Amino acid sequence: MAGSAALIDVLKRELKTRGITYARVARELDVSEASVKRMFSQRNFTLRRLDAICRAAHTEFSELARTLNQEETQISQLTYEQEKEIVANKKLFLVAVCALNHVTFEQIVRAFDISRVECVQLLTRLDRLKFIELQPNNRVRLLVSRTFSWLPDGPIQRFFNQQAHNEYFRSRFDRPEEFMLVVNGMLSKSSSAAVVSRLKRIAKEFSELHNDDVRLPLAERSAMSLLVAIRHWELQAFADLRRRKE
Repeated sequence: MAGSAALIDVLKRELKTRGITYARVARELDVSEASVKRMFSQRNFTLRRLDAICRAAHTEFSELARTLNQEETQISQLTYEQEKEIVANKKLFLVAVCALNHVTFEQIVRAFDISRVECVQLLTRLDRLKFIELQPNNRVRLLVSRTFSWLPDGPIQRFFNQQAHNEYFRSRFDRPEEFMLVVNGMLSKSSSAAVVSRLKRIAKEFSELHNDDVRLPLAERSAMSLLVAIRHWELQAFADLRRRKE
């Protein structure tokens, strides 16, 4: 069941990449758009309809299966030692982030103070770390999955906490497409779990949009960072006022 659900997710991405809407799929199948939405939400297809949707997406079932197989062999996280090596070298870290954002070799050397020779050396190190595959003509193929993330409390997250945290919040968050909201409340365990589940979906959607936009010219994309967090926390000034237990 998990395999078929993942296959449907691949199909959804193919439709989105090609700009094919549910309405268009509905016309192809001669059914209502609501029926198509229900099929995708329930992941319930007959083989005949699945084949028809593949034709609408100009792809084949075998191609979907091949894409899924490639994704399943990709890694979703690095090891602690791999992250440690990357974050220890500022330029290596930069090139790794550029690779994650599908910035090409030529775009890297044009935008940053990194020579062509040095960039090749850095990409070769990332290749050795199994983060990328360095191909002929300095082309880069990512070896990490669409849902890749840094290790929780790993070297790179610790780097953010120690050095980048203050930089990130040194903003009014009032520029276009920026937003920050702090909400306080008291939740039950079940409500907290529901919020966590929704935040994970938002993070996944961010990753999907990032992957959709890699086809756009670099000039049309901006570096954006999404911070998603919820934790047990009380302002220390309030905690200091709590009655101490006898």
